[in-house]
Amino acid sequence: MEGSSVAGVILAGGQGTRLLPLTQHRCKPAVGFGGRYRLIDIPLSNALNSKINQLFVISQYFASNLHQHILATYHLDLFQSGGIELLCPEESPEQKHWFAGTADAVRQNLDHLLKSSADYFLILSGDQLYNFDFQEMIQFAIENQADAVIAALEVDEREAQRMGVLKIDGDNRVVDFFEKPQDRHVLDRFQKEKKYLGSMGIYIFRRDVLVSLLKHEGDDFGHHLLPLQVQKGGVFAFTYQGYWVDIGTISSFYEANMALLLQKPKLDMYDEGHPIHTRPHNLPSPIIRHSSIDTALISQGSILEDTEIVRSIIGIRVHVKKGAKIKDSIVMGNHFYRAPLYQSPPLPSEFSIGENTVIEKAIIDEHSRIGRDVRLVNTKNLLNWDGDGVFIRDGIIIVTTGSDIPDHFIL
Repeated sequence: MEGSSVAGVILAGGQGTRLLPLTQHRCKPAVGFGGRYRLIDIPLSNALNSKINQLFVISQYFASNLHQHILATYHLDLFQSGGIELLCPEESPEQKHWFAGTADAVRQNLDHLLKSSADYFLILSGDQLYNFDFQEMIQFAIENQADAVIAALEVDEREAQRMGVLKIDGDNRVVDFFEKPQDRHVLDRFQKEKKYLGSMGIYIFRRDVLVSLLKHEGDDFGHHLLPLQVQKGGVFAFTYQGYWVDIGTISSFYEANMALLLQKPKLDMYDEGHPIHTRPHNLPSPIIRHSSIDTALISQGSILEDTEIVRSIIGIRVHVKKGAKIKDSIVMGNHFYRAPLYQSPPLPSEFSIGENTVIEKAIIDEHSRIGRDVRLVNTKNLLNWDGDGVFIRDGIIIVTTGSDIPDHFIL
């Protein structure tokens, strides 16, 4: 089927509370990833690479930053026909409240979606990582004359408890569905050879089926509407074999970034036929003086002066000064080298990592200044801790956006 018969709907409105403090001032899909990307770039790029050019992004919390990134990155003339429409909660005589869940977000924007020429709607999440050719899933839906298709993959019990789980028959038809099962009896119902078939939160609905389904009560696809559609019939599971990660917690975000440093990263960012798009920065190549670097991603515009970088990701416009050591860490990068004159709240006068500072297993967020002789190494092996601009979550140190860490600070 031609891509013009399918519209992609990317749900990017989640508050991302489990990713705090990275989501204090931005929505989860706008969080930086891999030194130069945003999480939203992954589903958008996969959709465009799958020739799906009618796209809707539904956002809610801190939408402005996300919208600015999308508008600066995804110029319509690059992708021929089609377009990207950015949707937010609207006040009208019929509705005056924010989205209550995934299904409610689609329901409240259904009038916009139905203006498209799509025969099918592909529902995606704005905070997942994968390399997925959605045309294969679409063709699967057509061949099976499916009313709906759920993308699924094999998972263990721990993963199954935070996902929807499916039971299928020999024709891949879904005969049972349960969202985030915790009860032992429910888990046993879906277990097969010590594995479970988990929903990836990626769905295809036939146009008329989606319209009909959204007339029923229920704010969430997984909890409310998918079980109802399974009872009606016509729901199939498309089993996905590749890499997939849902960014739910600080630890999953950290591990997904560090996985990019593997000799053969599971998330393929090097396929020129299926590129991951992001905002063009027009920055010079990084400059590296008298430094030791072992297994790292060094982004455009970075300046490294006599430093040691080990198993780390260095984002755009990062300045690391003489004698600093960074290990097993993510330095997000910056929108500019120096803070503009007028910022509210005010930012540090410069964004840099100071001389002789040591950073291990940390995430340094945007527009931060780390002073000289600082030690961010989690000396007490804390699992969680709250400070002024510095936190520990899942044993990972986090320096939040705009923080100014004084000289000689130790954590």
